[in-house]
Amino acid sequence: MRCKVGKINRIVDIENAVVSYREDVALRGVSLKVTAGDFTGIIGPNGAGKTTLLTLINGLGKVISGKVRVFGIPVVPGKGHFLRKRIGYVAQVENIDPRMPMSVRDVVLIGRYGHLGFLRRPGRYDREMVDTTLESVGMYHLRDRPIGHLSGGEQQRVAIARCLVQEPEIFLLDEPTASLDWRAKADILDLVRMIHEKHQLTTLFVTHDLGCLPFVCGKIILMKEGLIYGEGSPSELFTAETLSRLYDIPLHIAEKRLNEPAFI
Repeated sequence: MRCKVGKINRIVDIENAVVSYREDVALRGVSLKVTAGDFTGIIGPNGAGKTTLLTLINGLGKVISGKVRVFGIPVVPGKGHFLRKRIGYVAQVENIDPRMPMSVRDVVLIGRYGHLGFLRRPGRYDREMVDTTLESVGMYHLRDRPIGHLSGGEQQRVAIARCLVQEPEIFLLDEPTASLDWRAKADILDLVRMIHEKHQLTTLFVTHDLGCLPFVCGKIILMKEGLIYGEGSPSELFTAETLSRLYDIPLHIAEKRLNEPAFI
């Protein structure tokens, strides 16, 4: 399976977007431009607006003012489902009831329904794609196991497989390593890096933890209090002074954090 980006070079174009949930303003005039094929890391403290930014790109956010275009298409209320056929989204690990009667293969097959529509049943091609994708993420041997019987890291691999069978052009990851142990985090980060390179996706990776940011990120977005606090390369932004201000922590702690070894 190979996922190709479209002809539009600027795949995400957001201008002065304001998003509010009742009294809380989640994004305060945010502008962002993402080029097809980029790997962009988005970091910042909890409540910075990172998840809201991904939601906006995924066609689900309600914009009070500003403009949002994805694939050159204006994002307007009620039209997001057209975008989501071309966008894959992976969130944090969720607690799944072990009694849920869905196998790993069934869960991944759900990712095909955006292409099939409600009146069509999965065919041979769809099932073969599911099996091939499960093999590529190292989960084929567990294809018949109930999804609730997997570890957190295994569940994330299944979530990534479900995303990939959509044949997306944009790959959104929202804290995909949260709640995982050290080894599982390293494995997921390595898998994300491989997928980005193999399928030539446009990837946006959200995290609050520097240690969980893949080093292949070409561009970093810093977010704080609903604003983009900084934008540039990791070498430009990963300084103790910048991180001290971003996370409101003492300078010596930021220096120590930068000197800690990365996962991969």
